[in-house]
Amino acid sequence: MTNWLYFVMQVPASGAEQISILGLVTQAGPVVKAVLLILLLMSVISWAIIFSKYFVLKKATRSSEKFLELYGASGNFGNLYTSTKHMGGPIAEVFRAGYTEILKIRKSRSGSTAQSAESSSGAELIDTELGVVELVERALKRTMAQEISKLESSLNFLATTGSAAPFIGLFGTVWGIMTSFIGLAGSQGVPTLQAVAPGIAEALVATAVGLAAAIPAVIGYNYALSRVKKIDVDMENFSSEFLNIVDRYVKKV
Repeated sequence: MTNWLYFVMQVPASGAEQISILGLVTQAGPVVKAVLLILLLMSVISWAIIFSKYFVLKKATRSSEKFLELYGASGNFGNLYTSTKHMGGPIAEVFRAGYTEILKIRKSRSGSTAQSAESSSGAELIDTELGVVELVERALKRTMAQEISKLESSLNFLATTGSAAPFIGLFGTVWGIMTSFIGLAGSQGVPTLQAVAPGIAEALVATAVGLAAAIPAVIGYNYALSRVKKIDVDMENFSSEFLNIVDRYVKKV
């Protein structure tokens, strides 16, 4: 009991050497060291992604909120397009894609409409104009998919780290314990706690490092994914409202 208490508190017992985490890592075998190195790299990359995604999603949310304010105060798409031409944000990009598609359709059909207006029936004109809504909807969906893809980039690495890191650490633990017991089997005399404890502690370090890498990755992934879903819902709502305005305008023509 005394020896276990000294081991946990890392206080040297009489005649025993102090055990430290750094000492366990430096004395670990090559396989355990490789596992620890892999987990360390995964943890560093995960933290870099977490911080970068936090600022990217925060900026995207603020830009979208600012654009929606301008959108609510503006009564003309042309003026809104000009004033927000250099504004970032997913919703602003969706609006620009839809309005740009309208301008392209208007430009491409301006000549042909004048030539065929006299020979076309009313039903044919309605079908032609309803095609405008469909083309704009395709442009909006294409841009929304691109924006979501940008926001979700690198999140797969967080998901992979959260699911794989504990198992990589467990592999290092199993390998370390197996190596430790193989060494004890070839030693002379009765194994003591002082002989077994360092090997087991060395192996358990891999599991601890694996969990330390996985837990922040899982939390960061869930947080980022929830923010992306919120932005996706906002883009869907704006897209529906934008299409309703385009549809009402087309039916008036």
